[in-house]
Amino acid sequence: MTAAPPQIGHGHAPSLAAAGEPLPGWEEIVQTLTFQRGFNTTTVMLGTTLLGIGAGVIGCYALLRKRSLMADALSHATLPGIAMAFMLSAAIGIEGKSMLVLLIGAATTGVIGVVTIQAIHRHPRVREDAAIGIVLSVFFGVGIVLLSIVQTMSTGSQGGLSRFIYGQTAAMLTTDALLMSAITLIAIVSAVLLLKEFALVSFNEGFARVTGWPVTLIDLLMMSLIVLVTVAGLQAVGLILVVAMLIIPPAAARFWTERLRWLVVIAAIIGGLSGYLGSAVSALLPRKPAGAVIVLCAGAVFLISMLLAPRRGVLAQAFHRAALRWKIARDHMLEQLCEQAEDATIPASQVRAMMRRRGWSSLRTALFGSVLALQGWVSRKQGAYALTDRGRDRGQRVSRNHSLWEQYLVSYADIAPSHVDWSVDKVEHVLSDELVAELEHALAVRNGEPAGVAP
Repeated sequence: MTAAPPQIGHGHAPSLAAAGEPLPGWEEIVQTLTFQRGFNTTTVMLGTTLLGIGAGVIGCYALLRKRSLMADALSHATLPGIAMAFMLSAAIGIEGKSMLVLLIGAATTGVIGVVTIQAIHRHPRVREDAAIGIVLSVFFGVGIVLLSIVQTMSTGSQGGLSRFIYGQTAAMLTTDALLMSAITLIAIVSAVLLLKEFALVSFNEGFARVTGWPVTLIDLLMMSLIVLVTVAGLQAVGLILVVAMLIIPPAAARFWTERLRWLVVIAAIIGGLSGYLGSAVSALLPRKPAGAVIVLCAGAVFLISMLLAPRRGVLAQAFHRAALRWKIARDHMLEQLCEQAEDATIPASQVRAMMRRRGWSSLRTALFGSVLALQGWVSRKQGAYALTDRGRDRGQRVSRNHSLWEQYLVSYADIAPSHVDWSVDKVEHVLSDELVAELEHALAVRNGEPAGVAP
């Protein structure tokens, strides 16, 4: 007799295995990623991809203006507008579930929220972060109260307004996706056309004001585009998570470039990729909410950028710091060997005693000596060190840079000779040939010596 399978009933908590879902096959994955899963799925994927591109582009300016949290206040300020638009449309007999009607209401209170933040910040002189917190919490509280009223209405249960809080991409209609795409396209085109003006205000607002640029108008246009993208993303990721789409792609792109144009392009790519992959995963795994998955994809790209970016990434920075520490330690040892005995060999015991005065342990001295010997800076014979031609040249240069920079600080910065050694000890390793020539020329002119041609 075969035992009956266990059932989930009273007193039995469901297991994680019971809550799982089957993984899709390769054919299904390929069909989804190549937009062959069906018209509705393709439309939603294209819409969320375009939303990610728009959010990445517009979010760059919010990041540069240090107003990333403004998007958070905006998203929360849209909730009262959504609820009031539904209530007003129901009162006058208009279809309240229309996404266009709800987005108009969201945009209206979003703009009111921005204006309120600016008014609180400028007139009572409240800090901007405090103004953002006030508007965010008050508007969201008003929205929750209005939402509770909507749910008691005869049509409230059919409104589905709660999906705007957390997002519900799967419930998106084709018309909703097209409307979201149109709004995002308007924002992208406007941001590209106003790139020069936005860049000027973002990087040097004071210069823009004194040269006659309408900074307030440009700032208002910038915030309007943020409102547009925020409103467009409500259906896809919800008002709580839409702020992530405006912040994470630009923040991730910042690790890869120092130029604004490339920042905008890379942020658009990251945002579009996040929307594309997140909606694809949600289509393949229907129980996974698309909005949260889209944000997780963006977070994964940010983590990769933070770790692996070639110049600003954590690993690259750690490597550069380690390389610089090695260079400084190498130069210190070569300088000491050069000053002690430029052409003669030095016993290892004397080298250890010499480096101990710098705080080096015997083990560290032995390790560095071995590495320097392998790299051809010194030679080791019978327990003694001798500088090679390469090591001697480097040691002489470091010693000369030390004396040169020390003399420059004493002569030009009016620093006492007893106070310059520590800073000189750090700077002497990074002086370029051009800077050394310039220092020599300046000191020669000051001392009345013939300096030749100035660099």
